[in-house]
Amino acid sequence: MKGVTQLGYMGFEVKSLEVWEKFTTEVLGLGVRERDPDGSLRLCLDGYKQRFFISEGPANDVNVFGWEVADDAALAEVVARLEGAGVRVTPGSAEEAAKRSVAQLVRFEDPSGNPLELYFGAERAAEPFVSSVVQGGFVAEEQGLGHCVVSARDKDEATRFYAEVLGFKLSDHIRCTFYGFPVDLSFFHANARHHSLAFGGPQKKRIHHFMLEAKHMDEVGLCFDRALKAGVPIMQTLGRHPNDRMFSFYAKTPSGFQFEFGWGGRQVDDATWEPTEYHCISEWGHHPPIAFAPPKPKS
Repeated sequence: MKGVTQLGYMGFEVKSLEVWEKFTTEVLGLGVRERDPDGSLRLCLDGYKQRFFISEGPANDVNVFGWEVADDAALAEVVARLEGAGVRVTPGSAEEAAKRSVAQLVRFEDPSGNPLELYFGAERAAEPFVSSVVQGGFVAEEQGLGHCVVSARDKDEATRFYAEVLGFKLSDHIRCTFYGFPVDLSFFHANARHHSLAFGGPQKKRIHHFMLEAKHMDEVGLCFDRALKAGVPIMQTLGRHPNDRMFSFYAKTPSGFQFEFGWGGRQVDDATWEPTEYHCISEWGHHPPIAFAPPKPKS
């Protein structure tokens, strides 16, 4: 079955382009590939021309998840499955495809109302981006920009949609209690990256977090230091996940949802991979602020 091959791009509608430009370039180490006449930003992190589209507006949320397929035949096959499942699919115009720097795209929503685009033929940059901040570079290219954890109103419905319609493959589950909160997450891959997509339940925004993976471990500590220096709220301290083996931390973007910055993610080989279930979020670390809150005085 032909399906999604990577998380190709994401778009955010944010209240302040100035704040987001400073955050993405100085803290995350991304580059500004282009600036549109209205000030919107097109950001890069590897050899793909564009990976993030940042526009100004009131939403302070993601406004598109761009999922790549191999070619026009794969696009046609997935669109046929979408329409067979009763999903309304809108073809993108030539102008819209040019803005995304892709050959062709279609737009639709997942069962939770998250805005998705499916495309093929992403344009490559004349020269790959080399970050002056994350000097070792990012794990990206054919594995996509990273991963995203999205809001899902109905987890079973979301699983059927992403696995049976879009062609994602199950990596594993995490089911546990984390500082008093129940956790039930499912992780899906589209290439060798352990997961490009994960979801549990509904979120306040369309996205819980997106993840960027550095090629060198020290880059995680350096980004952690940059975040602290910039006053970025740390949401989970340095730690390591049991399923994808990612060494990372979590912090808040200027729009309120989170980002994860990590290193050392596990690779999946479909010939030998067997999904399993884990019963902790992290083997160590990843403590939230509540873990360090002083105890409430007794009355």
